[in-house]
Amino acid sequence: MTVRGLDAPQLLSAVDELAGLLTDTVADGASIGFLAPLGRAAAVDWWRERADGVAAGQLAVWAALRGDRVVGTVSLAFPDKPNSRHRAELVKLMVHREARGEGLGRRLLTVAEDAAVAAGITLLHLDTETDSPAEHLYRSAGWTRAGVIPDYAASPAGVLRPTTLYYKRVGEGGAAGVGAGADTRVDAGEDLGAGTPTR
Repeated sequence: MTVRGLDAPQLLSAVDELAGLLTDTVADGASIGFLAPLGRAAAVDWWRERADGVAAGQLAVWAALRGDRVVGTVSLAFPDKPNSRHRAELVKLMVHREARGEGLGRRLLTVAEDAAVAAGITLLHLDTETDSPAEHLYRSAGWTRAGVIPDYAASPAGVLRPTTLYYKRVGEGGAAGVGAGADTRVDAGEDLGAGTPTR
């Protein structure tokens, strides 16, 4: 299995596979911003809309490939404010139901963390549904629980659920400041390969 960064054209060429992963994740009950049932066309449109962000350097997307099939993904979203160049948000970590139990979630998380360090990011943050299986993954990977917001978002079934905020300092300069004009964008086109260990 290979984890590969996607540039904008590669993302657009993979939208059908990515849409299949997204609909599977929502159908399984994961709270990642959508209500069930999520139609295939809506999932394709959502992924297509991400291409502009990738092209602009505001979003980095990786896909886990088994052959030509996308079985997992993770993204980093970057703030556009000058005082926030040192941080990024981990978003849309998804693993297809057929690929679970193989350590792929951990591998994707590690890929995103390593890429952030390489780009000079020193702080990562995320939110995930409280008491979801993802919480164990983040805690075991050294993320720190910052707190809980009640009734933050509706589950795919439409029930309001709390979210838990996590953060992780990464890189040697985890607490250091960011100089003016620092460029911390990740080159998502880099192939991180099968040798890299792993809302």
